[in-house]
Amino acid sequence: MHVFRHLKRLATDWFLCGMLLATLLAYLFPRFGASGGAMHAEWVVNIGIFVVFFLHGVNLSGEQIRHGLKNVRLHLMVQGFTFGVFPLIWLLASVAIGNHVPSLLMLGFFYLCALPSTISSSVALTGSAGGNVPAAILNASLSSVLGVFLTPLLVSFVVGRGAGGIDLGSTLIDLCLMLLLPLVLGQFLRRWLAGFFGRYKRYTSVIDKLVILLLVYAAFCNSMVSGIWQQQGNGVLFSAVLGSAVLLAVILWSTTRTARALQFNSADEVAAVFCASKKSLAAGVPMAALIFGNHPGLGLILLPIMIYHPLQLIVCSILAERYASRRRTQATGQDKALLNAR
Repeated sequence: MHVFRHLKRLATDWFLCGMLLATLLAYLFPRFGASGGAMHAEWVVNIGIFVVFFLHGVNLSGEQIRHGLKNVRLHLMVQGFTFGVFPLIWLLASVAIGNHVPSLLMLGFFYLCALPSTISSSVALTGSAGGNVPAAILNASLSSVLGVFLTPLLVSFVVGRGAGGIDLGSTLIDLCLMLLLPLVLGQFLRRWLAGFFGRYKRYTSVIDKLVILLLVYAAFCNSMVSGIWQQQGNGVLFSAVLGSAVLLAVILWSTTRTARALQFNSADEVAAVFCASKKSLAAGVPMAALIFGNHPGLGLILLPIMIYHPLQLIVCSILAERYASRRRTQATGQDKALLNAR
């Protein structure tokens, strides 16, 4: 019953429905949103990315982050999984099955593995499961900042640099200007704007998601115009779904076992599992537009993270309820023990 409830919630989630609609519109009207089209996607995308990360900077509380600074082992585990273990899993999979998977899809899976953790869902799920929320805020936020530098660096190891690859120096400058600068600017102006945006946080969240949908539409428009989807077939979609599900299962098992091997308490285990297993669609789509530019296969590169995103929400929501239920059971047992002692 729990699974069906989560599936029903996702089916009525306007953002996930919007991703499907954006893909359909790209199929029907590809030239409108493609580079050089009437939408002028290259300008709209850059403005949208700047606005989104400015809002992230305004809404990011420095006080909450400072509260989570002490647990060094937890931080090292989360960042190690996010930027180390994920790429290592991809490397092993590439050696084992890389020759049987389309090269652009394999690149998409590596891009997924190189992305930072997501902030909002990691913190929300950690809180609902009774985990260490300040540590979750710190790790998710730190991951986003590190991702500005580490994600393009990791991608450059796979696609190469210079001709035929990515210009790492130029890419880092673009990412700093489009992601880090608005984030820092938002933090600087937070003392004056936090109250205003806090009152309308519901609407700023909608702006965030609308920009992501716009980026997804533009990416798929370019892929449609280039003919990349017509060349691939339905097998690519099946491979992307299967690969995302297996990756999520492996990473959840690994993070849980590692947290317990490190003897984390229950609250820290929850934060570690949820922060170290997540990948950010909100950061991934804008960063892809900056890292890969107008690459005709960008839609295919983004496919794994677009599938991994709803999968992680479904599975981790179920896990959060189980953690919360276990915590309630333990609390009830402790209350009964105290009553018996009296």
